[in-house]
Amino acid sequence: MGLFDRISRVVRANLNDVVSKAEDPEKILEQSIIDMQEDLVQLRQAVARAIANQKRTQQQYNQALTEANNWQQRAQLALQKGDENLAKEALIRKKTYADTAATLKPSLDQQTTQVETLKRNLIAVESKISEAKTKKDMLKARAQSAKAQEQLQGAVGRLNTSGSMAAFERMEEKVLELEARSTAAAELTGNDLENQFARLESGNDVDDELAAMKAQLTGSSTTQAQLPAANPTTPSKSNSAVDSELEDLKKQLDNL
Repeated sequence: MGLFDRISRVVRANLNDVVSKAEDPEKILEQSIIDMQEDLVQLRQAVARAIANQKRTQQQYNQALTEANNWQQRAQLALQKGDENLAKEALIRKKTYADTAATLKPSLDQQTTQVETLKRNLIAVESKISEAKTKKDMLKARAQSAKAQEQLQGAVGRLNTSGSMAAFERMEEKVLELEARSTAAAELTGNDLENQFARLESGNDVDDELAAMKAQLTGSSTTQAQLPAANPTTPSKSNSAVDSELEDLKKQLDNL
């Protein structure tokens, strides 16, 4: 491989790379449709010219046939009148027009075929352009969506590596911490209230019990006050038993 070939290939590769990077799908799609429309206009003009030529040839051919038939009839008329020379001249004119018609016939057939082919091609191109327009709108929408997605991913990537995102995450943690502290304080306040109400409820039970005991004591005192007083001169049975037991102990000590 020669040096110039390698240099040429490198240059062409670099140019292709530059062109490829510079291509904007939306702009290229729009330009492609414009180019197709221009080609369609040229094709329509070509079809129109072909149709015009075919019609002109058709008119010339029809006129030649008509003139040939006219001179044929004149030749017959001259012959019927007995003028052979005039009939011969008419036949010569008839042959001239017949030869012209015969010459035009192949060209006319060729032009007719060409016009039919151009018409089919025109219809096919119009259909392709219509399909291309539909695809263009769809491809443009997809390209715009892809660009938006790419920009969004780039923004997300920049956020993940920036100090702003880190600060945002720290503030989020602080908010969570504040919420946790607020919840804990609320729970503690709720427990304190529960304990206070529990003490109040238990205090009522103690007070009730204390009141009941006071009532019992008050009732006992009243009952003792209502009982008759004992006769101090009359010893009770329990005192007599104690005295007897005391005397027995003394006697046992004396006998020792």
